[in-house]
Amino acid sequence: MEKDLKYYAKVHSVESFGTVDGPGIRFVLFLQGCHLQCKYCHNRDTWDLNGGEYKTLDEIFEKIKRYKNYIIPSGGGVTVTGGEPLLQVKFLIKLFKKLKEEKITTCIDTSGMVSLTEDIKEVLKLTDLVLLDIKHIDNEKCKKLVGVSNKKELEFAKYLSENNIRMWIRQVLVPGYTDDEKDLLKLKKFISTLKTVEKIQILPYHSMGKFKWEKLGVKYELEGVRDATQADVDRAKKILEI
Repeated sequence: MEKDLKYYAKVHSVESFGTVDGPGIRFVLFLQGCHLQCKYCHNRDTWDLNGGEYKTLDEIFEKIKRYKNYIIPSGGGVTVTGGEPLLQVKFLIKLFKKLKEEKITTCIDTSGMVSLTEDIKEVLKLTDLVLLDIKHIDNEKCKKLVGVSNKKELEFAKYLSENNIRMWIRQVLVPGYTDDEKDLLKLKKFISTLKTVEKIQILPYHSMGKFKWEKLGVKYELEGVRDATQADVDRAKKILEI
């Protein structure tokens, strides 16, 4: 029987005590499926849309409610990540409406590389915070790094700004790929045009997810690229003036 995707999600995993995906203590829901091919991805096993397992809306919601009493006092809430969570937007609309009824705050961790459909706009109205991963500010370099143009994600960022939706900008700092000073200055200039950016996070690249690629029998794209150091992060922050 075909499942009604408003009431089911393809889930990779959950984390009930997340502290790095938004403010406070957070219930983090990792959805299965991604349309990008980020060379540095540390969750390579989330790409396959046929992977993961179906969970019902009620099953997920009831599990979240169990943690409500320590999520809310901490200033936290629910973060949905992936994979790319906005590939399951109809489910997110239903889930976020239920979370709003319980006064649980909502956050989406996304690349923003989606078309701004009416469904996407609806779920963003129900979203308290967006963690927006800017893959690369240079369009050609972005295509080489993640497989697609950055046009949609930059439009997505502008939409968030124009509609007063809070966002944190994130970028993975990959030595030799996303650490060029000219690119970082270009990123800084773009961010300065956005009104609702509350925080900019530089996430240092690490190769700890390499084993997931190998387990799947696929070539690890960044073989030989060194992990980013604290000095690399400090340099990027200095350029970005954060």
